[in-house]
Amino acid sequence: MSQQEIEEYLQFAIQLAQDAGAIIKAAVDSRMAGSGSNIELKKENPTDLVTETDKAVEEFIKARLFKTYPSHKFIGEETFASGEKTEFTQEPTWIVDPIDGTTNFIHGYPFVAVSIGFTLNKIPTIGVVFNPLLNELYSAAKGQGAYLNNTIKLPLFNPPQPLTDLSHCLIATEAGSDRSKLVIDAKIAAIHDMLRKKDEHHPFAAESHSIRTTGSAALNLCNVAKGVVDVYWEVGCWEWDVAAGMVIVAESGGLVLEGHSDKTETDTANIFCRKYLAIRAALDRESQLHIASQMKDLIPAIDAPRAPVPGGYKA
Repeated sequence: MSQQEIEEYLQFAIQLAQDAGAIIKAAVDSRMAGSGSNIELKKENPTDLVTETDKAVEEFIKARLFKTYPSHKFIGEETFASGEKTEFTQEPTWIVDPIDGTTNFIHGYPFVAVSIGFTLNKIPTIGVVFNPLLNELYSAAKGQGAYLNNTIKLPLFNPPQPLTDLSHCLIATEAGSDRSKLVIDAKIAAIHDMLRKKDEHHPFAAESHSIRTTGSAALNLCNVAKGVVDVYWEVGCWEWDVAAGMVIVAESGGLVLEGHSDKTETDTANIFCRKYLAIRAALDRESQLHIASQMKDLIPAIDAPRAPVPGGYKA
């Protein structure tokens, strides 16, 4: 595929994200005025939410995509949730989360995004993430760099600040929607180790600067690409949460690795792995891998099966 075609797809995705974002912004304004989308629970999990707007935005995106590129493939969160069969092939494929941060959307918390990823030959090639509530547009195409609002090259710090030790890092993570005791206890214990003061009894304690959560996997990845968050770790995301953000992080000079405690720090993440560890850009790859290694000393073994089960991820 030529660079001209890639640029065409990128500009299409940017416009599509902005148009979808306008629907989301109008729905948030409507909710704040006392009306708006009905809220549903998915899989009988009270933390796993979907609204009419999630479905409407995905249908809008899907219709525009198939009208413009009828031969392309589509994987979307709500399409998957409805039970429709999806298949990942070598063909040009759009991977979409209509609203990443549905809980935020419901509460009016301004970290909400439409996420549009594009793969070619199964390789993440284009990523666009748009937060219509803060009017922040993140975009990237393979080999072309990553940008904020089309003009600001990422990361924001140029050159990137040094990565020396996890104790100097700001870490992003999320609670996720699986609140089973086994999972939530493991996540809280990991956060405890990320924050706990180092001493002779706890050699792997990180004593990091702090923890941040946005409620959106896509925006957490974009914060890594910006360089305002040093590390992002999460278990339980789906491909539509991360497909676009992974391209944006990579094109900013960051790394996205498989966030498994039993994986080496050099295992590049597969978009379907459901366990992700992102490290921001740095002056050298060795320092990024050093931070990844420190994180993997703290990451617990948490199961995140591919099959949709109660407790599946939905921000």
